Amino acid sequence: MPRSLPWSRAARSSGSASTGHAAAGAPAPARASASASRRYALPVAALAALSLVTACSGPPKGDGKDAAFKLSAGTPAAAGELDSFTWAVYAEPPTLDYISAFDYPANTILSNVCESLMRWTPQLTMAPGLAEKATNPNDLTWVYDLRAGVRFHDGGVMTADDVVYSLGRQMDPENGAAWNSNFSNVEAITKTGPLQVTVKLKQPDSQFPQYMATAAGVVASKAGVEKAGEDYGTAGSLDCTGPFKLGTWNKGQSIELQRFDGYWGTKAKSAKAVFTFLTDPNARTNALLTGGADGGYLIPTESYDRLRASGAGTLYFGEGLSTVNVNVTSMKGALGDVRVRRALSLALDRRGFVKAGLGGAGTVTSSLTTKAVWAGAPAAIRASAFDTLPSPDQNVEAAKRMIEEAGATGKTLTVATSSIGQDVSVLATAIQDAGTKIGLKIQLKTIAPNAFTSLFTDPAAREGIDMFPETYYDSITDPMDMLSNFQTGAYQNYAGYSDESYDALTDKARSSYDPAKRFSAAAELQKKASDQVLWIPVAEWPTAVFLNKRITGAPTTISYLYSPWAAGVGAAAR
Repeated sequence: MPRSLPWSRAARSSGSASTGHAAAGAPAPARASASASRRYALPVAALAALSLVTACSGPPKGDGKDAAFKLSAGTPAAAGELDSFTWAVYAEPPTLDYISAFDYPANTILSNVCESLMRWTPQLTMAPGLAEKATNPNDLTWVYDLRAGVRFHDGGVMTADDVVYSLGRQMDPENGAAWNSNFSNVEAITKTGPLQVTVKLKQPDSQFPQYMATAAGVVASKAGVEKAGEDYGTAGSLDCTGPFKLGTWNKGQSIELQRFDGYWGTKAKSAKAVFTFLTDPNARTNALLTGGADGGYLIPTESYDRLRASGAGTLYFGEGLSTVNVNVTSMKGALGDVRVRRALSLALDRRGFVKAGLGGAGTVTSSLTTKAVWAGAPAAIRASAFDTLPSPDQNVEAAKRMIEEAGATGKTLTVATSSIGQDVSVLATAIQDAGTKIGLKIQLKTIAPNAFTSLFTDPAAREGIDMFPETYYDSITDPMDMLSNFQTGAYQNYAGYSDESYDALTDKARSSYDPAKRFSAAAELQKKASDQVLWIPVAEWPTAVFLNKRITGAPTTISYLYSPWAAGVGAAAR
């Protein structure tokens, strides 16, 4: 998903010690659609159109007016092989079972071990994965033709039975899979040939085929998973197909991956990849500076300048599909009046937050969605999704008048904060400052880093809290990944917002395979979400990756969550 970066596929904070992105940020369960869309066949090569970003151009870039950083398409290709490299991650995954892979730590590691039917590319497009072809002969059918001769880490050969079993684990409500809601429109998954699987839908679903490039589409060995039983994901082999296989797991310290010599694709450039758990942001930064770790994603924002100036390596920024927001968790009090929500948004110093909270590496925004997820929309529709949004500039006097008109002067609101990282604490303080300036009383409630993620999973943890900072990342290049959160009953619709017209538009967008129709409905949803200030958008946040002088080849985009990125990491040129 995660993540104040409470994590929401939501969100993950650069400095957080918490592990649960849990199901935070999961797309809303599908609702019945009133209309069926026109269907057309899509061979795998054309599936990139569903990922909404063209392979040749990549995601669009911001205007750069606020940017103290430059987006890089990638890092230099490796010049040779390595015996091993070490990668810093901010937390230890509680499990590597793919059905629970819904946050940064697990997916950063698992993406190199377990592969999906489709694959997210470094350009954030969709390409063939374990399925070499995907077609949909009608609105309700997706057919996946599998690669032949793909071996699992324990020696077996992948068949359609393994795919049916693997996806079935995601659908089984008894398993509590984090990706279960992405299968809400699935009627049946069946084997229709030794290397062919057919998915029958209850209604058209433009999102389902895109999620097959995420952990939702992972394929593991049926025999291997059943043999491991309850220990699957925490001990022994994961029995997947990726360029690395699970090696030694030193609990509390590190996970070692070993190159899989039987891999069907291009073999990994490093014989081993070691992921070391460094929960303290300072410790993680020091490891990058001293060589204790060769690289890492989710760099603490407070360390950007230090790393840049160190000479120890290079700090890169790439497309992240991430927005920093203020999650409105309750509309029972003062926030029940939309004028109060609008006033807080108007009074917020976004530019100050980007400078202090994101180390200058971000772009202020009044949009809940990033510009990149609209890359496949017709120009007129893309413009309509952003041109009607309010200015992100601060206007305290206008905001103060709104509070007076709403009769909310002196009202108290509570904002959760944590020492997870300065991106969280600085934003919470910025909210407090904005509220104080316009006549509200803003209380900060400090929550321990290892408990902060409970805000996503436990309603009791949100009791008495009106808002909290959250960074939300999209797992597919589609605005509906974010906008579905405000449908009635959606997982992250904590404030209980419900609007029949919003629900109907969500159904319309999800059920339409026609990009123009889907984006048009999404643009209307974006305007509704903005008008009602369902969350307060603050900034777009790029992906950050640091590589020391020893290694290169890691992608700069958020694609690392769902593609075998570590296979390309090798020796840097001397």
